[in-house]
Amino acid sequence: MTDATSGDGTRAGSTAQPAGGAKGPDELRQQIEQTRSQLGDTVEELAGKADVKGRAKARAADLRDKAGAMTVQLRSSAAHAGHAVQGKAHRAGHAVQDKAGQAGHAVQGKAGRAGHTVERRVPGRARGVVRVGLDHPRAALVAGAAAGALVAAGVLRRRHHGRC
Repeated sequence: MTDATSGDGTRAGSTAQPAGGAKGPDELRQQIEQTRSQLGDTVEELAGKADVKGRAKARAADLRDKAGAMTVQLRSSAAHAGHAVQGKAHRAGHAVQDKAGQAGHAVQGKAGRAGHTVERRVPGRARGVVRVGLDHPRAALVAGAAAGALVAAGVLRRRHHGRC
């Protein structure tokens, strides 16, 4: 390799004094020490650039830190959104419950009025049965369901034995 020097004796790209410019041994030692220091810095820079594994580890650590911060931020955002949705669902549930209660009361009132209308139209002997049914609607519903099941079983039995 050739040494690229300029016409004044300095090396190209160097900040050192010209080689022949030292006025004495002390100044020459100082220039040598300065050159060594600059050379050490340059070697460190080159070693850092050549250390691909070290640079990759540093970059991975940086990316891990950024990902951790992003995870914390996303969890916080999700928690806030979850609380907001929970509040809205709670309010909507109460609104639906209130409307269902109002509708239930309206149906109960209409059913009661309809039951009393039917009771007036029923002959005297059957009024007692109708009153019991109005006073105990669940019992009447169970009895009606049982009667319906018996009728359905009878129809299915007749069809199965070929009488229909």
